[in-house]
Amino acid sequence: MTFRKSGAKKLTAEQATKRMAWVIQVSAVRDDKDKAAFAELFGYFAPRVKSFLMKSGASPDLAEECTQEVMATLWNKAHMFDPAKASVSTWIFTIARNRKIDLLRKQKRPEPEDLPWGPEPEPDQADAMGLQQETEQLGQALAALPEEQRKLIEKAYYGELSHSEIAAETGLPLGTIKSRIRLALERLRHTMK
Repeated sequence: MTFRKSGAKKLTAEQATKRMAWVIQVSAVRDDKDKAAFAELFGYFAPRVKSFLMKSGASPDLAEECTQEVMATLWNKAHMFDPAKASVSTWIFTIARNRKIDLLRKQKRPEPEDLPWGPEPEPDQADAMGLQQETEQLGQALAALPEEQRKLIEKAYYGELSHSEIAAETGLPLGTIKSRIRLALERLRHTMK
């Protein structure tokens, strides 16, 4: 006998029973903080989550740390699991994927002790002169742009506004903004060569 969720592959009776057992285990963790149910979930999913993370490029240490956090999330947030939205394994592996992304982002941020302190070394005179000349050349190239293009470039790059924010501010269609900025950048690139 096979079961089929809409849009999913066919499940055997054994697979459907296993999935239902996982739902019951998560419910026991949610309702009773059942340690035996959690131990069973941990024993089955933790090695699979770690393997999944390592196959997706995580180091063994990162995969281990992430797996521990995923399983802690399962324990603490079992109430958030909805069997109508996903299977237990889908829910757990989604948590794992998101946790890995969070940890990678956290690792890429420099810690305060990693940031350089004190004044930066002065650039040598040739570099300073070259930078000054490029800045002047860019200022002239910006001034030579048609006014509607120059204003959009200033909003996007000096005002740090997104194209959507510029559209809301100016009332211009998003496509017009994008094409004007693209044309302005082409002109600037050509002028700066």
